[in-house]
Amino acid sequence: MKTPKTRKSYCKKCKKHTEHKSVQNKTTGKRGALKRGSINRAKKRGLGVGYGNLGNYGSKPAVTKWKRAGSKTSKKIALKLTCNKCKTSKILQQRRSKKVEFV
Repeated sequence: MKTPKTRKSYCKKCKKHTEHKSVQNKTTGKRGALKRGSINRAKKRGLGVGYGNLGNYGSKPAVTKWKRAGSKTSKKIALKLTCNKCKTSKILQQRRSKKVEFV
């Protein structure tokens, strides 16, 4: 994916469209829903017990056969846009792509 090194974008601090410098931002993986072991530990601590929707502490299906999947060929790109005037930055989520090239 080719993206420009600088682009005009809205800055919340300046309250107008200004020139922004774009850099690829490192993204970290988010933790999934609570696993079975941590649910059991939480119940011993008194969490997730009672009536109603227990949310993340609800029951999970018993795993009979593990499914192994390969990693994806492309990753979701996050661009960090920094305002050239006030130096505030914001993160833009982009589409999936294998590599990013700044032109």
